[in-house]
Amino acid sequence: MSEDAQQDIYPSMTVARERESTKIEPLQLGKRLKEIRMSHGLTLEEASKRTGLARSTLSKIENEQISPTFQAMQKLAGGLNVDMPQLFAPPRQTRTTGRRDVTLAEQGKPHPTSTYEHELLATQLTNKKMMPFKSQIRARHFSDYPDWIRHDGEEFLLVLNGEITFFSEFYEPVNLTEGDSVYYDANMGHMLISVSEKDANILWVTAS
Repeated sequence: MSEDAQQDIYPSMTVARERESTKIEPLQLGKRLKEIRMSHGLTLEEASKRTGLARSTLSKIENEQISPTFQAMQKLAGGLNVDMPQLFAPPRQTRTTGRRDVTLAEQGKPHPTSTYEHELLATQLTNKKMMPFKSQIRARHFSDYPDWIRHDGEEFLLVLNGEITFFSEFYEPVNLTEGDSVYYDANMGHMLISVSEKDANILWVTAS
């Protein structure tokens, strides 16, 4: 199927990941060791008993005053019940962007096609990791499609009202009614038709 034909059926689904430059911080083994100890709720004295290292030695390592030998690292990993690589792995950081986009009822961006009537949601946000949209399913027969629809990413579909038949190239067709949903690999060929008296409406969310 040509790109033009695909666009007539399916809205542009460019779900871009934000590209961020990653600053590599120097390893702070002492800080990492203290974080692990604190996460276990251990005092220096308790950690000393577990690892077999002197309390003063642990304190000096945590304060970057001395570097532990390989043997000391083995004792630390064993006493703190962690794998050796975990001593060198920086803690995962959570970055809050505070992004938000409200789409009021029936105020999404329309995207009509020959088989669907799409309403794109959250259109003010760029570089989204998910693409949500509502669709009215006009297609009534499998033959209404020139070919399978397939694209990168994974997709979630929830039937809002009506009834649809969901076709996919590796599974038998399945009928879905209001409240039913399906999650699938969007690289697998798929398509759907309305089988209720009125055109069905669905919520779609595509993710990279």
